[in-house]
Amino acid sequence: MFIQTETTPNPDVLKFLPGREVLSEGTREFRTPEEAQVSPLAGALFDLGDVVRVFFGPDFLTVTKAAEAEWPHLKAPILAAVMDHFTSGRPLLTDAEAVGHDEGVYEGETAQIVAEIKDLLDTRIRPAVAQDGGDIVFSRFEPDTGAVYLHMRGACSGCPSSSATLKSGVENMLKHYVPEVTRVEQVL
Repeated sequence: MFIQTETTPNPDVLKFLPGREVLSEGTREFRTPEEAQVSPLAGALFDLGDVVRVFFGPDFLTVTKAAEAEWPHLKAPILAAVMDHFTSGRPLLTDAEAVGHDEGVYEGETAQIVAEIKDLLDTRIRPAVAQDGGDIVFSRFEPDTGAVYLHMRGACSGCPSSSATLKSGVENMLKHYVPEVTRVEQVL
């Protein structure tokens, strides 16, 4: 098994590509060892120490290291844990909760606006962000103010360039295609 690695715009995050499907639907993020108890792989990565976040995408995973840790010391044990997991045949998750967009209830014209926002996110924005090892997920839309709230996950969470990505990329695109959108905010 050959696992490729790629750097991301976030210097504390590396993207690992095991050359096979990681998560069949949605994405999944683990921010604590307690959250990771539902995933043998995420748990093993947290057990290495100096791992502060694990994110699973469709064909990749990203690992966020502690600020004081160094990749040359952490990369090999992560690769070994990923290889061990995928060659063992163990399931990735012991629960089935893949995460996509938050599913609030919207009605009428607002429901149509939210559908357009989610469609743009799914078809144009999320695939581009996944290239950098992250994800952007819809949280909510406020029709009174035109504000869209999004979760930045994976390599995008805490990335130094995430504000620029939101404002100059995502916000401009959403405002262009969905005139009801006035601004985009990050949900932490």
